[in-house]
Amino acid sequence: MTLQPPKKRTLVEQIVSQLERLIEEGVWPVGERIPAEPELVKELGVSRNTVREAIHALIHAGMLRTRQGDGTYVCSASSLTPVLARRLERSKLSETLEVRAALEQEGARLAALRRTPDDIAQIKAAYEDCRKAEEEGNIACYIRSDYIFHKEVIAAAHNSILSDLYDSISEAVEQVLTYGSGSLDLIRKHSVLNGRLVAAIIAQDGVESMGVVRTYIDATHEMLLEDREGGNELHHE
Repeated sequence: MTLQPPKKRTLVEQIVSQLERLIEEGVWPVGERIPAEPELVKELGVSRNTVREAIHALIHAGMLRTRQGDGTYVCSASSLTPVLARRLERSKLSETLEVRAALEQEGARLAALRRTPDDIAQIKAAYEDCRKAEEEGNIACYIRSDYIFHKEVIAAAHNSILSDLYDSISEAVEQVLTYGSGSLDLIRKHSVLNGRLVAAIIAQDGVESMGVVRTYIDATHEMLLEDREGGNELHHE
């Protein structure tokens, strides 16, 4: 194989990189409509065709989606998310759960070691939202609050790759929680474990943090196994 000298990036590639960064950094949040083509052309100082090609590239990557007659919207904060989503569609929920266990256990351990006062405040606030939803018996709200709680724990690990991976499987994580989660008893158990996790992170106990997450995952896994024995498949719908 003959090595080739590096090529300069094309103008379209440079524009794609700029737009992708705006999405990843949240300047253009998921669900928001991006500026119209004429506005982008003016701001970037390039031709309309160049902007159009860049937008099409991000649509193909799964980060943008065009709504006929309504503009182009951000649908993913990372090009990694659509790729993982397609892969997870072919996986068992139990496999997704195992990946989640690996990410969350290491995230909890690192959070206990690296958390800052601001991190603790964010984790506590998310935990209180979980408790409120549990007390009200609002299952749908609890599922969402629980995901945000664990997302805050992952953020406290201060590892950008870990956070990106966790964000990218967020829909699969919520699907796992939704699957068979009609039992308030299970939610109450999860809520107690979340409280223990908060305490472990505050105490900077990495071993306990990992253990609590393992227990949390095992409880959910047991639920999935019970559903399978009841005749339900553990695959993504």
